[in-house]
Amino acid sequence: MAYITTSDGAEIYFKDWGDRDAQPIMFHHGWPLSSDDWDAQMLYFLGKGYRVIASDRRGHGRSSQIGTGHDMDHYASDASAVVEHLDLHDAIHIGHSTGGGQVARYVAKFGQPQGRVAKAVLVSAVPPLMVQTDANPEGTPISVFDGFRSALAANRAEFFQAVASGPFYGFNRDGATLSEPVVANWWRQGMTGSALAHYEGIKAFSETDQTEDLRAITVPVLVLQGDDDQVVPYEDAALKQHELLSNSTLKIYEGFPHGMLTTHADVINPDILAFIQQ
Repeated sequence: MAYITTSDGAEIYFKDWGDRDAQPIMFHHGWPLSSDDWDAQMLYFLGKGYRVIASDRRGHGRSSQIGTGHDMDHYASDASAVVEHLDLHDAIHIGHSTGGGQVARYVAKFGQPQGRVAKAVLVSAVPPLMVQTDANPEGTPISVFDGFRSALAANRAEFFQAVASGPFYGFNRDGATLSEPVVANWWRQGMTGSALAHYEGIKAFSETDQTEDLRAITVPVLVLQGDDDQVVPYEDAALKQHELLSNSTLKIYEGFPHGMLTTHADVINPDILAFIQQ
């Protein structure tokens, strides 16, 4: 398995498939998952002739369970370390949920200034700011995230099962057909990672204000989200991202859940491909 070691000692696992001369696409996963969450996208875009790369965030998946650095700055810095190790240029960066925050911070602080990024895609992403504040009254109350932390600390396995079988994929909606293998795969990815990374990651994805990251990005960005996202409300996420970005395309999918990359890969993948090929 391939790893790089960051300046503060985190060992970051990554996958790198395809022709080294092909245009690279790097995928950034959501909380509390791993690069395995991108299977449907990595195989699809590999089959379209792209080089596909994905890493496990520090404390997640097969990356080391380091006790520090579970914040958006380190997430972006770690992504940059992988990019620089592989010397990627003209890359497309695609992020889901927390991974969307990672992409926004990476592109703004590292990739765009270094001239390494061609385009970005934010899917059901957390920026600009999830938590409710005086400046963000439409946000989610801090009590919700405190509840996440309490549930994770009390019984992480039960909490992860409830998230995957309920709101994440919309399996709690009337008429929805629950997929046990999809739930099991989500649970497997989550439980492989560090409880500490997941606990501290809740603050990272909910309380990091990325308004300035979005304003700084000038490369073309595709913003995608479902209007039935029960995890990251689209009015406080995709709509605001589109307003803050200077060069974005917005697409809202009626009835799609937070985990639409899995449940509706047959729709999302071609839409992303069309954007990349523009």
